[in-house]
Amino acid sequence: MFNLDVLFSVNNIILFMAIITRISGLFSSAPLFSTFPIPMQGKIWLAALIAFILFPIIQYNTAFAAPTNVPMLTIILFKEYLIGFTIGFCANILFVGIELGVNMFAIQMGLSASQALNPVSGGTSPVITRAFTYLASMIFIILGAHQWLFAALYNSFKAMPIGYAFTFSPAIVEYIIKLSGQMFDISLSIALPIFGVLFITDVLLGFTSKMMPQMNIFMVSMPLKIYLGLLLSLIFMRPMAEYIGVLIERVLTQIAQVF
Repeated sequence: MFNLDVLFSVNNIILFMAIITRISGLFSSAPLFSTFPIPMQGKIWLAALIAFILFPIIQYNTAFAAPTNVPMLTIILFKEYLIGFTIGFCANILFVGIELGVNMFAIQMGLSASQALNPVSGGTSPVITRAFTYLASMIFIILGAHQWLFAALYNSFKAMPIGYAFTFSPAIVEYIIKLSGQMFDISLSIALPIFGVLFITDVLLGFTSKMMPQMNIFMVSMPLKIYLGLLLSLIFMRPMAEYIGVLIERVLTQIAQVF
């Protein structure tokens, strides 16, 4: 028979608050969970459900002592939110890199004027960027990458237990710095095949305008580059999908190992 006085003790209530705060930090920055269309009430209830599942496991494996004043409680909750946010941020860097890469060749195509809401970033971006972010999101779900995020979250309670001590290990700091630098490598690798062809097209159109000054090259180049860019996007869609899948597996495996 459960003792309600022990179950709803101050120590257990604060421990549950710390768990749900770390999960909320993950949801505020992780791919899919931080998308714009997801209702806030749904994310709150999902975070509460996961915290309810993790609570008995963490309570059994940790020796948490409740703080005796409000400033210490604030520090603990801030620490938990920052840990969860960092895990989600590391995973979201991959999506930011993909979005930057697609934006590069979308602007080269001349689609910078056609802006639409991007559900991943919550801002506006060219329409073709939204299509590739949807593609990356579907690959993310197909690979079960959200389960890897939850595994990293669960392991983080072992690597960085709930309490007053808070230090990021050198391995975590080094990984975040390297991943931030890899974001530009990812964007260039995504954009380079299509961007390169469109750049060569611009050079050829420039030679054409010099050889045929009477030709309105602007009226020819805009539809040509859009058509060529869309055609190349369809041709490279499958290789890009496979490459994005490899990137997601590599990044999330590293996140699970580091945290």
